[in-house]
Amino acid sequence: MNKAEFLSTYNLTETDLQEAEITWEELENIAEEYQKIEKLMHDLGKDFIDEYLYEIEQAGIHSYRYRTKEPGHLLEKIIRKRKESMEKYGHLDHTNYYKYVTDLIGIRVFFLYREDWVHFHRYLTEKFENDPKNYIVDRLNDFDENPDHYYIAEKPKVYKRGGDTKIYDGEEIDIITDGIYRSLHYIVKYKGYYVEIQGRTLFEEGWSEIDHDIVYPYYKDDEMLQDYSKLLNRLSGLADEMSSYFRKIREFREE
Repeated sequence: MNKAEFLSTYNLTETDLQEAEITWEELENIAEEYQKIEKLMHDLGKDFIDEYLYEIEQAGIHSYRYRTKEPGHLLEKIIRKRKESMEKYGHLDHTNYYKYVTDLIGIRVFFLYREDWVHFHRYLTEKFENDPKNYIVDRLNDFDENPDHYYIAEKPKVYKRGGDTKIYDGEEIDIITDGIYRSLHYIVKYKGYYVEIQGRTLFEEGWSEIDHDIVYPYYKDDEMLQDYSKLLNRLSGLADEMSSYFRKIREFREE
């Protein structure tokens, strides 16, 4: 991996490396170790879907997709996280990075209507052990080395916009009202590695994909791009509300 090309691609500088207190040599070591298990991550993601999500109606979802983290994105995230919290990520290196980074395998599930999230939430928390004693506090020391222990490793949480309907009340889930991001988040320990599962509606996914392609995380300080992203977010939220009303009207007609 070429250092200058990497820094340019991810809008980083030498100063970012210094602030993250990590050398380029260590980042290369992390990338080398990750590439050894990248295919395994892909296969584990497929196994998870085949075992738990393939029957989408049983899982309470409309559809799904999955990906494994690209090596460059992994390094960029490590730099960013170490800058944000050296106390939390200061011991991360090429021997233990997979204990800190919980989204090497990322799965997204989609709902046609926002209220349908609860069906998937109940399905997942029934399929996997959901004991607060298993929740990660210390990424390094709380890592369970037993690959046969499948469990939810963080308390499920949802990000919502202020003013959104209270569809998340009544369930054991952390509700975070923060900015414009809307998504459910689960971290599951599966076959020795963490799997991150995000849930959102199809409209929310459309906005999120465009925002991540253009704004986050490399141009999150660009005021104009942020304004347009917020506008698109409001439109996707309105589309979700309208979809819910469509369904309510249909149910009224059927009654």
